[in-house]
Amino acid sequence: MPNQISINLDRTLAPINRDIFGGFAEHLGRCIYGGIYEPDSPLAGEDGLRTDVLDALRRLKMPVMRYPGGNFVSGYRWRDAVGPADERKARMDLAWHDVEPNTFGTNEFVDFCRKLGSEPYMAVNCGDGDMREARDWLEYCNGTKDTALVKLRKEHGYESPHDIKYWSIGNEVDGPWQIGMKTPEEYARAYAEYAKVMKWTDPSIKLFAAAVSLWDTEWVERIQLVMEHAHSFKRFTQQDLIDYIAIHWYVGNDMKRGFADDDFASYMAISERFEDHLSSTEGVIRAMSSALKLEHDIPIAVDEWNVWYRTGNDEKLEEIYNLEDALVVAMHFNAFIRHAKTVKMANIAQIVNVIAPIMTQPDGMFLQTIFHPFEVYAKTCGDTALDVHWSGDTFSAEGKNGNRSLNGIRTLDVSATLDAKKKQLAVYVVNRTKDRASDVTISLRDGSFKGSGRQYLVNGSDIKTTNSFETPHNVVSKVSSVSASGNRFSTTLEPHSFTALVFDIN
Repeated sequence: MPNQISINLDRTLAPINRDIFGGFAEHLGRCIYGGIYEPDSPLAGEDGLRTDVLDALRRLKMPVMRYPGGNFVSGYRWRDAVGPADERKARMDLAWHDVEPNTFGTNEFVDFCRKLGSEPYMAVNCGDGDMREARDWLEYCNGTKDTALVKLRKEHGYESPHDIKYWSIGNEVDGPWQIGMKTPEEYARAYAEYAKVMKWTDPSIKLFAAAVSLWDTEWVERIQLVMEHAHSFKRFTQQDLIDYIAIHWYVGNDMKRGFADDDFASYMAISERFEDHLSSTEGVIRAMSSALKLEHDIPIAVDEWNVWYRTGNDEKLEEIYNLEDALVVAMHFNAFIRHAKTVKMANIAQIVNVIAPIMTQPDGMFLQTIFHPFEVYAKTCGDTALDVHWSGDTFSAEGKNGNRSLNGIRTLDVSATLDAKKKQLAVYVVNRTKDRASDVTISLRDGSFKGSGRQYLVNGSDIKTTNSFETPHNVVSKVSSVSASGNRFSTTLEPHSFTALVFDIN
């Protein structure tokens, strides 16, 4: 069957929030120390930040950066990591079985974000911490009144407030691996109380409920209860206490267990799990919003996501990615674009060395395969998601562990965006074939191609191809010119490839 992509420029889904290209930096392994911050490296600036890492991250155009965890935050004491370096306190890190020196903390992170051009997004300790500690941190960062905490920030060299807009209450509180795991009822109660005092401290902030990461039988109840409890306090706060519902997933052993192992078709079918998680979360939020008669929308933040199934804590989560992982990252962005109406933030976990697109050593770095599709989307994505129809070849994925096999999955995974001001159309296609090329025709139902365009291609010689310090360019993004006129454009997509086609249109 011929592959057809049909686009009507008037059939829009929603504006795209650039925060879907967010990042995440946790105190874990070599993400902070030896990644972002490495004073002994010849590539570090006077502030200890790696200048080559900053340059690479700028290519990803990350508008928002989550910090300091992750599991780490559930045992974090923010006061240990502010003030003079010689007064800071090293602590045991129970989350990752390490020692945290606290050399890098709140103010260093904010400085890093300002250099990067990213908005800081903080997670507070809802594990072994309490609401007093959380609201104190907020006052320290954002306070303007003549209080002890504001004076303390000024003593530390920051006269002006940091004005940090985004705050998450806890991290993965549904997980048994978490310090201070909470039942749905416990977290709903804790969230409402934390949110109340934090909104009283700074009404301008946006709060995230850490709703789902385990995807067990309780996840629906978790969203239901946290929305109910938060809403019950509105008459006392005169504010909505949930601004985002945060969910996490990793393409790891838990997500892959439903499909055959080391099978390319099954791996490519992981996109069906993304659709299931997003669509079902949207449905629960919509149902609860209707039941509670909410007057505002609650968007979704996928504020931890990535591929992670090879390495564990012993390897400090230094996953080495191959080409098929890069295709899975591209499918994530296609899903976020298709769900642009509800997905308003997403944060890849993480940014350097730890399950990350960038790997460093003291005197250099290389870009992993997953870096390249991320960069293409961040560079070319328009401001509006389009409602694309596509049809054509299909494939099947073998089920396992009691999960059903999937049939009729479209070979091409597609999304498209429009930049009306620039009159530019971007079409993103993952060709999920292992050994054969795929012919495709893109048809415009209104408008026409102006003649010029660009193609960005991410591919390699084999689906298992990786980059390394020795061979950093096995998988890269290759840019070429294409010509397109009238209302039809045909091309051939390479096997196991990600292609972005960016057209000027009339």
